[in-house]
Order: sequence, then C-alpha cells, then structure tokens
Amino acid sequence: MKTSYFSHTLVLIKGGGDLATGAAWRLHRCGFPVVMTELPRPLAVRRAVSFAQAVFDGEHTVEGVTARLTLVEDVPDVLAANEIPVLVDTETECLHAIAPTVLVDARVAKRNIDTSIDDAPLVLALGPGYIAGVDCHAVIETNRSHNLGRVIWQGTAEENTGDPGPLSGVSNDSSRVLRAAVSGRFISFARIGDRLPAGDTIGVIQRPGGEEVPVRAPFTGVVRGLIHESTPVNTGMKIGDMDPRIQTEHAFTISDKSLAIGGGVLEAILMWMRG
Repeated sequence: MKTSYFSHTLVLIKGGGDLATGAAWRLHRCGFPVVMTELPRPLAVRRAVSFAQAVFDGEHTVEGVTARLTLVEDVPDVLAANEIPVLVDTETECLHAIAPTVLVDARVAKRNIDTSIDDAPLVLALGPGYIAGVDCHAVIETNRSHNLGRVIWQGTAEENTGDPGPLSGVSNDSSRVLRAAVSGRFISFARIGDRLPAGDTIGVIQRPGGEEVPVRAPFTGVVRGLIHESTPVNTGMKIGDMDPRIQTEHAFTISDKSLAIGGGVLEAILMWMRG
C-alpha cells in the first residue's frame, strides 16, 4: 500500500448507503483512510453500490474498492489492508476510540439525529435538516438540481421535495421509487439488475397475519435497488428503485448523483485542509 499525503486524515462516515458510498469511494481512491458505521439491518436499497452490504455479507466490493465488516479494535488492520472498515454502530459509540479528523453524516435522514459540530475538527452533513455553522461546518447539497454537490458553508441545503430526481421523464415518487404499501417482511422474486416489464411482480410484502401484498413494476425498466429481505419494512418505507433507462450496468456502478456528492465532500475537506 502506498503512503498517501492524506493518510493521517481519518474520515468517519455515518451511513453506508449509495450516497455515503459515493463519498467513501472517492475519498478512498484519493488516499484518505475511511471508516463507516451502519445499522444492524441497513436500510440501503441500492445495495449493489452500497458498502452497507458488507453488514450482510461480511465484505462488499464496489468498483474495485472493498469494505469489510469489522470490530472497532480491528479497524487499523483493515485500513492497513487498503480496505474500508464498516462497523455496526447505531449510536456512533466508536467516535472517541477512532477520533476522526473529519466526520460526515451521510445518513440523509432529512433531519439532524445526533450529529454535533463538536464531533470532529471538521463535520460535514449531506442534504437538508442541518444548518452549516450550527449543526456542522458545511452541508453538501443532495437535491438533483443545478446545485447538486455544492458545498454550503453557511445556511442549509434545499428542502426535501419528497420526490427523486427525474430519469428519462419518470420523476414522481409513486413511480420510480418503490414504497411499502403495508408493514411486514419483503420477499423478493426479482434481483437487482433484472429487466422487468411493466406490471411484473417484483416481490411481496408478507404481513404479520400471513397476507401477501404484491409489489409490481410500475413501468418497464431495470431493478436498480431492493431492500434486503431481512430488514423489516414499514408502510411508506422505500423498498426498491426502478430505472427506465434499461441499462443493467447502471445498477452496479456508482451514480452520477453519488459521485457529484462525493466530489462535494472531497472539495470541502481539501478546502478545510488548505485553511
């Protein structure tokens, strides 16, 4: 492993979903040591391109970069192997043990759950729900708009619209993003990367009483993401993602949005380091 100019600037990222992964991937490739935290049952949908998948599989590789599920005491060994350690740590209890130079709240919860501007010398947050200069030092814009990936040093990101950005004209929340109609357990009949015709059954949500509610493809497209079957789902929760562009490889490569946001995180860190 080559020694990097940034090897002493440890970055701790809360969350392991696709946006967090875009940031982690870019920072890792630039030579920053990166550690990530996740839930015991991650909520990531775009699992093929989410380091959160390491929680389920023990390890997961995205575009040549491997993340590994580990314990906090083994973080140095995983970093030395040029991999990204992933910790199951809901409350970020590892914060003091790891003592990061940079903390990035990449959970995109649309609200500040527990992040403080005092958690690290530089604290960044993705998306709405944070005030730069109060909750963190800077916010990275996550809305797919003219300002996507922009670093905000004062103020907030754009408000949550509730809808994903448009892909080939399919833009509203009720079509491209698949949400649970009921609470229960999601059972998948399809796999990420599958091409499905409109109306095809992607899977079912099995309610506690045994009733099964089907989840159908809203249009012809590629299954870009599905929540893991072991993660309980609640009504209205995001459980899948369809892509109308019929490009299977898009399901297995980091999106333009994730890369733009990752670039914003990188820019913020470099600006801060320059002083």
